[in-house]
Amino acid sequence: MKKFNIRKVLDGLKEASSSSSSSSSTPSVQVGPQENNLIQETLQSEHFQLCKTVRHGFPYQPSSMAFDPVQKILAIGTQSGALRLFGRPGVECYCQHEGGAAVIQLQFLINEGALVSALADDSIHLWNLRQKRPAVLHSLKFNRERITFCHLPFQSKWLYIGTERGNIHIVNVESFMLSGYVIMWNKAIELSSKTHPGPVVHISDNPMDEGKLIIGYESGIVVLWDLKSKKADYRYTYDEAIHSVAWHHEGKQFICSHSDGTLTIWNIRGQGKPIQTITPHGKQPKDGKKPEPCKPILKVEYKTTRNGDPFIIFSGGLSYDTVGRRPCLTVMHGKSIAVLEMDYPIVDFLTLCETPYPNDFQEPYAVVVLLEKDLVVIDLSQNGYPIFDNPYPLTIHESPVTCCEYFADCPVDLIPALYSVGSRQKRQGYSKKEWPISGGNWGQGTQSFSEIIITGHADGTVKFWDASAIMLQVLYKLKTAKIFDRNRSKEDKGSSEVSDEDPFAIQIMAWCPESRMLCVAGVSANVIIYRFSKLEVTTEVVQLLEVRMQYELNEMESPDGGGGEQTSAHPTPGASPQTSGPPSHPSTSSNNSDGGNIPCLKVRSSPLKQSPGYQVDLVVQSVWVSGEPPQQITSLVLNSSYGLVVFGNSNGLAVVDYIQKTVVLNLGTVELYGSNDPYQRQPRSPRKTRQPSGGLCDINEYSATSEDRCKSPTSVLLSVCPPRGANPLDHRDNSFSRSRSSSVTSIDKEAREAISSFLFCETFARKGDCTLTPCLYVGTSLGTVLVLAITLPSAGEQRQLQPVIISPTGMLVRLKGSIMRISFLDSTGLLLAPAFEPWYEPNITADGEEREKIRKRRPVSVSPSTSQELNESQFAVVCSEKQAKVMSLPSQTCIYKHSITENSFILRADIVQMNQGVCLACFCANGHIMTLSVPGLRPLMDVNYLPLTDMRIARTFCFTNLGQAMYLCSPTEIQRITYSQETCENLQEMLGELFTPVETPEAPNRGFFKGLFGGGAQSLDREELFGEVAAGKASRSLAQHIPGPGGIEGMKGAASGVVGDLARARIALDERGQKLGELDERTAAMMASADSFSKHAHDMMLKCKDKKWYQF
Repeated sequence: MKKFNIRKVLDGLKEASSSSSSSSSTPSVQVGPQENNLIQETLQSEHFQLCKTVRHGFPYQPSSMAFDPVQKILAIGTQSGALRLFGRPGVECYCQHEGGAAVIQLQFLINEGALVSALADDSIHLWNLRQKRPAVLHSLKFNRERITFCHLPFQSKWLYIGTERGNIHIVNVESFMLSGYVIMWNKAIELSSKTHPGPVVHISDNPMDEGKLIIGYESGIVVLWDLKSKKADYRYTYDEAIHSVAWHHEGKQFICSHSDGTLTIWNIRGQGKPIQTITPHGKQPKDGKKPEPCKPILKVEYKTTRNGDPFIIFSGGLSYDTVGRRPCLTVMHGKSIAVLEMDYPIVDFLTLCETPYPNDFQEPYAVVVLLEKDLVVIDLSQNGYPIFDNPYPLTIHESPVTCCEYFADCPVDLIPALYSVGSRQKRQGYSKKEWPISGGNWGQGTQSFSEIIITGHADGTVKFWDASAIMLQVLYKLKTAKIFDRNRSKEDKGSSEVSDEDPFAIQIMAWCPESRMLCVAGVSANVIIYRFSKLEVTTEVVQLLEVRMQYELNEMESPDGGGGEQTSAHPTPGASPQTSGPPSHPSTSSNNSDGGNIPCLKVRSSPLKQSPGYQVDLVVQSVWVSGEPPQQITSLVLNSSYGLVVFGNSNGLAVVDYIQKTVVLNLGTVELYGSNDPYQRQPRSPRKTRQPSGGLCDINEYSATSEDRCKSPTSVLLSVCPPRGANPLDHRDNSFSRSRSSSVTSIDKEAREAISSFLFCETFARKGDCTLTPCLYVGTSLGTVLVLAITLPSAGEQRQLQPVIISPTGMLVRLKGSIMRISFLDSTGLLLAPAFEPWYEPNITADGEEREKIRKRRPVSVSPSTSQELNESQFAVVCSEKQAKVMSLPSQTCIYKHSITENSFILRADIVQMNQGVCLACFCANGHIMTLSVPGLRPLMDVNYLPLTDMRIARTFCFTNLGQAMYLCSPTEIQRITYSQETCENLQEMLGELFTPVETPEAPNRGFFKGLFGGGAQSLDREELFGEVAAGKASRSLAQHIPGPGGIEGMKGAASGVVGDLARARIALDERGQKLGELDERTAAMMASADSFSKHAHDMMLKCKDKKWYQF
């Protein structure tokens, strides 16, 4: 029987209804009469499914950490309730607690494949790590008490939970049920203190005697509690508040860290005073008085070694007079004290030891330090305590990310080429040992295509990342700021606002993977063009080209748009092409003082040594004109085959020939229309512009400029305009209200029309053309697509000497909203990629003929003979913020039209190649991710994925080929998603495994004498003590048990074999036990109610026994 597919039926219904209601205002597809079945579309809705794949980067706002010493897995919890788990490089996992409360503590069930998390909303959760996507098995929510500390002894199933009230409750981690055994604060301290001891800050059992529990209270009281006799053996009192406690492995001594920067060491039998008090960073007065108090020591660890002195490691405790000193971790080993400075505040640290047993020599070998914005691992086994080279991709946020690009299915030789130049940039001096966090296994699935992510940063760096097979690894780092002089002129230093800004911040990136050409636009209205080379070179003079981009509307009445030859000699719009030669730096310092806060960057005049990798070829700088700063660049594109770079701003565009190092065209947007401008624009007064910008400049326009600029790293996240968008978001709304109406006259007040997108393509420049010519398509913020024809000199020597001629040929189409993306398909529906030049080594001096053999133009798939028969041979797909249209060329008729959104607007749109065909992918400001078929514009997928909560998402969202997409979900993390059904199905195989079956190390040998005289570790039957038989049931109102979603269902993806079967059996038994317990409670309640009923019946009988019938 044939499988019935409801999606196809729905698709058919959608098409039928849309064609019947094409005149209505609802989103609809309009199909021309002849072109109904022009191309057989292969993509269907079942090819699409949206799911998150993997999250990379440093966990944002970390709050806690734990390590499994047997499995060698690290867990980090965050303030937003996220959980990140790290194994060997390439094995990492992201989970999220539902409530979103901060994770205050994490505890591994060592070598059990489980993790307990305690949250700030007083809930604890048990995570099952034996499946590729960990899930919560049980949760327990405390109602009356606040959780402050948890402790789970090694190989125990009973979890101690300390609370703000000073009580300790005990939970069975297998069933997640509370024991009736409770240690009440008043019983623990009795008469030793007249006041409440404060919250529990520490709990741990004696390494040598599981029946003895040490409890630290915030006020400074420590209690040694005997679990069997249910009373305190000893109490230790100190004047200063306690932050943490740690045992010596022999269980005879413990150490406390205090709020005055002291460490106190106590014998468990000596109650009165500590045997030693140390203030490691305090100045010791000569007269024997107490040292000066220091900052609190927030955590201390006491680790012993078999052949040497113990390690005492702690964070904090610096003296108060070290103002401006960076946060420190102190390692005390024997008489040596090493103070290790950190770049960021310390959140937590853990000492990694050879044994998981607390009653054996610990043999510490490394310290994992979790900082607010970094993860550092220190090697304790080598002199000088070097750090390990961190293999995880945790440096995404080294400087705030300002823009991203994502490329799937790159040329195969690209990643090795970038890796070979990037490997030379690595720092030296790291530990020689292997990275100690080495648990888990890589996924089995392999992807056949390579992926690259490029991030642009606020300090001007550009990073290339290998993103293949759902991993992430940095390949190469480019510092664009190197080509500029960093020293500012004296008059600039007087301005307080300059220091807050990032003048080198990257705003837009254009990259051609085939030719390896890179072009970046910065916030200072500069464009830098780079070539890739494997050889080192010293550039004597960095080539600079200045462009004066300013256009007066009242000077633009001449109807002829002008070709390339005219504009270069045109004095009015302000084209100033300059040929190569000695760079002439912007001589505009006189304008800086009256022009605004941000001067144009000055290109360095000294020789520049350029390492293998990306090397600067040309710098293009927009300069100040008449006291006005240059407008920010809103769009950028390069074409390696034509040797051209084009950039646009809110006034117009400039075309640069980077082979001849000249400006080919410099036009205002209005001039591109020629005499056919459909908008009645209001001219601006020339006097208004020529005022210094502090004076009478147009307020709206200037505020847009200053708002667009990157300020500090924090404002970077909100200020840089979205990728390839024309305006910042707050100005977009105005443009929607203006452009929602289809009438042209509604925009008559609009003076500026920004350039929002570009595309180079070999196509038909004019209506009815029968030959293909190189063209530049320009999209504007008012929804217009304009065409410029390019006439290129023939290849070889002519290309170096003859000028490139560009002439506007008119308007192709108008849409609602700013143009986001333009793309071309051939007559069979295949994507027409722009022509490119294959990469060649630029620093080898070959003669012109040899070079030209290498530089081949890509053949165009459409032959002119077919177009002469008046068949439509190309389709232009245009997407704006509101709608999409497909134009047939060369007739320039609209054959398909679809209104994508009415009430929102599109932030990012890309035409992407899937395995089965081409589609248009859109991310909307209301959180919807949509895909449409091309050229038919049928809706294939519409998922309400993510509401736009942050401008960061709008600025960094990218779609790429083969159903991949990404965005920055926090300032430090990249979230990757897929909209491909195929990838979703294969994801389980591709993900790594966190849990691998490992034998637990053998327990330490007790030795003959200890065995004989009972000096070894004392065990305790906790089940007998905390079980329901001995301890009774806990109060039901104290905490509420919530079964997690990761029960039997979650176990389906768990580890196979005996381990998995045992885990499933245990969970099934837990759930059965839980149900039996509930049944038992119900039975008891029914018995109680039956007892009550019989009692009432008996009372009634006694009352009525002696009465006659007439007395009732």
